[in-house]
Amino acid sequence: MLTRITENIRLFMWAFVLALAVWVAAVTSSDPNEVRIYPTPINVQIVGQNSGLIITGDTPHQVQVTLRAPRSVWEQLSARPDSVSAILDLSGLGEGKHTLDLQIQVGERPVQIVMVSPASLTLTLEPLVKRTFPLYVNSIGQPATGYQAGNPTMDVEQVTVSGARSLVSQVKRVSVAVDLDGAREGISSSVYAAAYDDNNQAVSGINIQPQTVHVTVPISQQSGFRDLAVKVVVRGQVANGYRLDNISVFPPVVTVYSTDPALVASLPGVVETQPLDLRNMSNNINTQLGLDLPTGISAIGDPNVSIQADISAIQSSLTLSNEKVEVTSLPSNLSAQISPETVDVIISGPLPVLDTLTHQDVRILVDAAGLGEGTHQLTPTVQMLISNLQVESILPGTVEVTLVPNLHPSATP
Repeated sequence: MLTRITENIRLFMWAFVLALAVWVAAVTSSDPNEVRIYPTPINVQIVGQNSGLIITGDTPHQVQVTLRAPRSVWEQLSARPDSVSAILDLSGLGEGKHTLDLQIQVGERPVQIVMVSPASLTLTLEPLVKRTFPLYVNSIGQPATGYQAGNPTMDVEQVTVSGARSLVSQVKRVSVAVDLDGAREGISSSVYAAAYDDNNQAVSGINIQPQTVHVTVPISQQSGFRDLAVKVVVRGQVANGYRLDNISVFPPVVTVYSTDPALVASLPGVVETQPLDLRNMSNNINTQLGLDLPTGISAIGDPNVSIQADISAIQSSLTLSNEKVEVTSLPSNLSAQISPETVDVIISGPLPVLDTLTHQDVRILVDAAGLGEGTHQLTPTVQMLISNLQVESILPGTVEVTLVPNLHPSATP
């Protein structure tokens, strides 16, 4: 009796294993496992870090994870970008260098973790320290000639530097840079503070508070110096049919000096150039002119200024009336009757060119190529022997051309 029960249990177990295998095979064939790399890099989450310690060195912030999972699970993993996470647990760790394995957590099942790259991270923990440093101003460049910079002022006099002990120990000074190059007026701006080591190299990876500092630097003009606007003096008129579009001068402001400050103070706010001769000019002018300065006053730097005068032809228009229409490409066996026989043409362009235009310089043409007997509406075109002119309109815009058999054909030899 006991033997028969044992045999039945053995048969039942074999049947169960066989049924389970068939079920697994069926499920696997309909939803096969796939090995893939998770589509997006996974950010490393650091937990358990002692608030008095700070991580130094280059530590990867992202890892790649390769998983094995059924296709249906992969669809769920791809739909949820936060379904996989990487944890780096620093609980209980003290100062020093540590190599730790990453903990990968997957929010879907069933999933097998095949590979993590990198599988472990090496980092160094250092004590977090703070130090207070006086703040200095580093002036770059010099104000414009004749100007001087006063003592800079800041809204704070010292800053706090915090970070890893090895980095903070490198800091020897903290300063802000202010650019004075060419300045003619006071500077008031917010600038970033930076820390430097013994070799005047910037120290990075630390925190400076406050990060920005408001700096004010007064700029004043020295005695005997004065800035004057440059006024271009012109003589004569440009050629007939042309106009003066613009005159520019560089530099627009010059600095002058005299040993007698009262003499400089008595000057008007402008200084004139030597005359620029425009008489009969029809092209742009690029030249240099000297300054007309009183005795005892000299210009700082180059005593000449650059002048550019833009000159262009005056644009106008002209109407040519009763211009005869000509037919081109007329078949030899046909003659043409044109209605109307003349048109008016409006032409625009530079006035000096229009003044030279004559009727002999313009032809009004209609093309009869490929046309047979009958009446045709044709659009005339204008042929001009002078360039730089533009046809604005032809009145009327079309002409009627009637082609009829030629009553006087050429004699055949």
